[in-house]
Amino acid sequence: MAIDALDVAALFHESRRESAPAYRRLKDVLIEQIGTGRWPEGELLPSESQLVNALGLSRMTINRALRELSAEGLVNRLAGVGTFVAERKSSSALYEVRNIADEVQRRGHRHRTDVVLLREEPADPRAHRLFGIAEGRPVFHSVVVHFEDGVAIQLEDRHVNPELAPDYLDQDFAVQTPNSYLSRIAPLGKGEHVVEAVLGTAEDCALLGIEPSEPCLLIHRRTWSEGRLVSTARLLHPGSRFRLEGTFDAT
Repeated sequence: MAIDALDVAALFHESRRESAPAYRRLKDVLIEQIGTGRWPEGELLPSESQLVNALGLSRMTINRALRELSAEGLVNRLAGVGTFVAERKSSSALYEVRNIADEVQRRGHRHRTDVVLLREEPADPRAHRLFGIAEGRPVFHSVVVHFEDGVAIQLEDRHVNPELAPDYLDQDFAVQTPNSYLSRIAPLGKGEHVVEAVLGTAEDCALLGIEPSEPCLLIHRRTWSEGRLVSTARLLHPGSRFRLEGTFDAT
């Protein structure tokens, strides 16, 4: 469904910020309609030519407003096709260790998990160094993909200390997330996040259903309970579907 340029013009002329530049006024009108959900994801915006004719503004003014909205991730501009309201990205807290299922449900969406791998493996030198487990002794390994309304938003690759979670392999992670289970049996004492921008491997991209060229956000997470390392996780998110948020006090 397409948005009528005359409706945009009416909203623009009703705006009360006469002192603001025209591109800014137009941009604010579009942000308000998108932000309130009146214009849903995937809705086709009027073309630049239609907006020029309806608003009486220059093409340069229209282009600047749309270009800035595109840079901010609110619209997608497809050459030769049009400008569309962008999908809203899932978000996660930067400074907290939260259960992704709770975050998805808090947004009013449906969470689903596909379990790709759940097994015992011999500890390698890295696991020995991190967990203090002798090389060759068991360490638990899980790989799951988290979905929001049927769209993959996170690939979770986790190693777990079996001394702190001995029943980890017996859990059904299609019913509860690894985070939820570990938080219950080994309450979080400390967490660490390291974030970087990467490209996924061919296997990563296949599991997330993305193109190999799509940038991803990778979170390396470590969690401790009572001073002992419980798990290390590699959390990979498609950049087009996810963002990190955080607030802090300036003291």
